[in-house]
Amino acid sequence: MNSTKIISKLFNARLKEIDLFATQAGEIQHRVFNRLLKQAANTEWGRKYDYKSILNYEEFKMRLPIQTYDDVKPYVERLRAGEQNLIWPSKIEWFAKSSGTTNDKSKFLPVSKEALQDIHYRGGKDAVALYFRMNPESRIFSGKGLILGGSHSHNMGFDHSLVGDLSAILIQNVNPLVNLIRVPGKKIALMSEWESKIEAIANSTIHTNVTNLSGVPSWFLVLIKRILEKTGKQTLEEVWPNLEVFFHGGVSFTPYRDQYQQVIHSQNMHYVETYNASEGYFGTQTDFADPAMLLMIDYGIFYEFIPLEEVGKTNPRAYCLEEVELNKNYAMVISTSCGLWRYMIGDTIKFTGNRPYKFVITGRTKHFINAFGEELIIDNAEKGLAKACAVTGAQVCEYSAAPVFMDSNAKCRHQWIIEFAKRPDSIEHFAEILDVTLKEVNSDYEAKRWKDIALQPLEVIPARKGLFHDWLKDKGKLGGQHKVPRLSNNRQYIEEMLLLNQA
Repeated sequence: MNSTKIISKLFNARLKEIDLFATQAGEIQHRVFNRLLKQAANTEWGRKYDYKSILNYEEFKMRLPIQTYDDVKPYVERLRAGEQNLIWPSKIEWFAKSSGTTNDKSKFLPVSKEALQDIHYRGGKDAVALYFRMNPESRIFSGKGLILGGSHSHNMGFDHSLVGDLSAILIQNVNPLVNLIRVPGKKIALMSEWESKIEAIANSTIHTNVTNLSGVPSWFLVLIKRILEKTGKQTLEEVWPNLEVFFHGGVSFTPYRDQYQQVIHSQNMHYVETYNASEGYFGTQTDFADPAMLLMIDYGIFYEFIPLEEVGKTNPRAYCLEEVELNKNYAMVISTSCGLWRYMIGDTIKFTGNRPYKFVITGRTKHFINAFGEELIIDNAEKGLAKACAVTGAQVCEYSAAPVFMDSNAKCRHQWIIEFAKRPDSIEHFAEILDVTLKEVNSDYEAKRWKDIALQPLEVIPARKGLFHDWLKDKGKLGGQHKVPRLSNNRQYIEEMLLLNQA
């Protein structure tokens, strides 16, 4: 008997609710909006903006400015020090550590008990429910789910307050019954040293009946390679014959798809993209043939969208869900039951449908590299180059950087092409200083570079004199506001530059 088919019927009522997204999206979102404002009305933030007198969305967006992490940071610091009822009424003791901003190595995002239950855990349950709809013959509950998460530590010495990866906070607080259907055990799952953690997970799960995986593609590929090395098997289904689905998120799956097909040959294997960020759970793929995700609109999140051309303006135009257009890039803005209000998370999306609302992630609001979860921003790059120049005596004219995606040995790195006004005596030494400095200023890059497990040392390629001038000229972009793309999350630009560098 297929026990999963019996269990899956428990999700039918929820699927009927999700089906209402196609016809009642506006009403659903505005119910969330009203509920959030009512709950936070007596917080310090709610009193500051007089939430009790806000009657509609138009008043809300006129009264509250768009927020970035630098705007929220003073409240977060007070929360971490033990103050409460600042931006959300319930006690906040958990802080999800995310990549840094211009001024900080890391961000610390508040996570309330409501957000855990009403956003993140609901997102996980809904991903399973929607998967059952896509694959009615699923048998995932015949075995266990392997979850690859991060770690946490005590926040500023408080025994009951934690700071760390969101995945670790979720594992720490999950219903004990869930531990009956997931591996590895909590002790291994929350280990902080990645090399030892991957080894321990491999050892503890090789002989387990694993049916589903959840995590970030780049890290999971490293674990899979290790498991195949330890078992001497060629494919993962030889280790776990009942494996059927990978719920993945965090970075784009596109660069890794071929790699996964090389280590998982089974025609019964499925891949489901989820959008579960430190700030909230936003979307789940609902069709194996369609990469777009369903926007989850009845959690504790109210959405707004800023057209990409408005980003960076003092008072950018923002729109609620029913006002958006299809196939247009928007920066996503959220108000949540974590106490984030009109918070711009930095991701850009494009809607592909509106009955229901489905979207794809199109990038970040600024140049970046996030091929492996490192979220390298231009400020990190500038600081790294400045330090490398100071140490080596070099001078940089222009530069651009992009990822080199994993090869068959799960090796990957960043590749920099740099035009020097004054070349360093040793390119290798320059690259080493740049790499070390990036680890110092960006905690996510540091984590991915840990012992070269997921990300190898970066590579610097000297550019010939005038390369970037010639590249811009070829593009018809000399002068004016046109600039060399400093960081890119794909290899389109750098491949063009490398080819031109040989001329």
